[in-house]
Amino acid sequence: MKIEVLGTGCAKCITLEKVVKEAVAKSGKFAQIEKVDDLMKIMEYQVVSTPGLVIDGKVVSTGRVLSVDEVVALINE
Repeated sequence: MKIEVLGTGCAKCITLEKVVKEAVAKSGKFAQIEKVDDLMKIMEYQVVSTPGLVIDGKVVSTGRVLSVDEVVALINE
């Protein structure tokens, strides 16, 4: 599983990255977590509001910081 956190380094983006790491640990699953701060790559996902969360190439959230439990639920889908 590949999880990408899209954002240019704003406070919300940093918080979401921490939440994702905690959620992956809580889920017990193996996941590659990547922070994407390249605007061109973010635009490829058609994300206009950061932070964005991408799981296995699919945008699952934009513009807000999810809770740990919300991210765990997305990982388990």
